[in-house]
Amino acid sequence: MSIKSLIINPGSTSTKVGVFEDETLLFEETLRHPTEEIAKYASIIDQKDFRKQIILDFLKEKNCDVHSLDVIVGRGGLLKPIPGGTYAVSDELLADLKKGVQGQHASNLGGILAREIGDAIGKPSYIVDPVVVDELTDVARISGMPELPRRSIFHALNQKAVARRYAKEHGTTYDALNLIVIHMGGGVSVGAHSMGKVVDVNNILDGEGCFSPERAGTVPVGDLIKMCFSGKYTQQEIYKKICGNGGFNAYLHTNDARVVEKMVDEGDAYAKLIQDAFYYQIAKDAGAMAAVLHGKVDQIILTGGIAYAQLTKDKLTESLGWIAPITIYPGEDELLALAQGGLRVVTGEEEAKVY
Repeated sequence: MSIKSLIINPGSTSTKVGVFEDETLLFEETLRHPTEEIAKYASIIDQKDFRKQIILDFLKEKNCDVHSLDVIVGRGGLLKPIPGGTYAVSDELLADLKKGVQGQHASNLGGILAREIGDAIGKPSYIVDPVVVDELTDVARISGMPELPRRSIFHALNQKAVARRYAKEHGTTYDALNLIVIHMGGGVSVGAHSMGKVVDVNNILDGEGCFSPERAGTVPVGDLIKMCFSGKYTQQEIYKKICGNGGFNAYLHTNDARVVEKMVDEGDAYAKLIQDAFYYQIAKDAGAMAAVLHGKVDQIILTGGIAYAQLTKDKLTESLGWIAPITIYPGEDELLALAQGGLRVVTGEEEAKVY
């Protein structure tokens, strides 16, 4: 018997919705929310009813009876640090999403909307591998300052989805492999996956690791401190330099790797230097993760939007091919990853975790 699932992935100005039958997408839509509409609400949580009605109206347009759904899965939000997996939207999890225990973000609405729609039709609701997935080893948490432990915030949903995909395609299981997964989008996360856990990874939210199209990555700390106390910038302006206006944006005034590649092709020597540094830093981080895995790496996986570029394959194969073979799963299919997470629980392949 097939399982029909509704998948909800809220963003700051849109809500992406998909309906699946098992792993087959029946239909999807990105429901756009005009800025002036969003501005009516004092907080993200206040948008809940507005977004829920838009989702229900969309299902009606598609002649999809909400009662025909078997499971509702929402994107996980900024919860407390938790191990990876599929979590039932319990009362405690729901309360922390509403409270925003690690901050208010549109993704917090994913679990809230899933729970409300699920409860209304008597069906289970889940979230899958939110960005706060934390499986770091104790030694990986040590930063050098007791007050500032390293944290795990990264592209957990896509990293784990492509890791599981690789395992399935090669007749094995995720928890039997050592992998380095490199997600390259607006931010870049490089994770060491050991036997089903991401035992080390850079914190992409706060600018750790290699720079990316929008993030500064790890920068010289002493100089950053001087900048912070120079009186020239507010805290918010400094943070924007690290997360949002860093990386390609800071050097080349674009966050589009394709534009950077075009600049290089047209002979821009400075753009080539920045592009070379981008791949250099990714490779350096991946080399560090190979050391974390004691050199026993079964595969390196490249994913995210920048993985579509042939240049990405060429550059990183040249730098990292000696460590392990490279597989590329370009882009990120978050709706499918969420659907697969819910399906694994509903079919009994794995148990839902308790928050």
